[in-house]
Amino acid sequence: QLLEQAGPTAVSMRRIANRIGIRAPSLYKHFPDKSAVETALTARAMQELAEALEAAEAIDGPTALTDLAAAYRSYALAHPQMYRLIATQPLDRAALPDGIEQRAAAPLLRATGDDIDLARAVWAFAHGMVMLELNQRFPPDADLDAAWRTGCAVLEGKSPTPTRPGR
Repeated sequence: QLLEQAGPTAVSMRRIANRIGIRAPSLYKHFPDKSAVETALTARAMQELAEALEAAEAIDGPTALTDLAAAYRSYALAHPQMYRLIATQPLDRAALPDGIEQRAAAPLLRATGDDIDLARAVWAFAHGMVMLELNQRFPPDADLDAAWRTGCAVLEGKSPTPTRPGR
């Protein structure tokens, strides 16, 4: 909550301790430093994202990229600071729980027929779109839903449905 409400600079050992009603030195019994807190938050965000993608996939098995992209986008827009934490800085993979990154990637890999290059291209598209949306870089009248549909259609090898003259 602290991260989402006030951003990453607000996440300090003192503020966390105050938020949960303990003294800061007591928090160090659970987390040796702020980096450990960030790693725990990263693991939680990856788990939440994995759950969101798995829920989209559970509807009818390995699903269309459009469904996964919608779940990915929804998670990122609902949790922008958690999303930024997992997607905009290097991962300390050695500190993360075993398998968490693979779990988050698995629905996308299944949807692309285990084509790692296509999965990476889809992730790059989704990440770029999300970051541009979070940073309010699109014009106010941009039809982002149409842009998502078009990008997913192209990545699925389908012909995109024209919506309107582009900007």
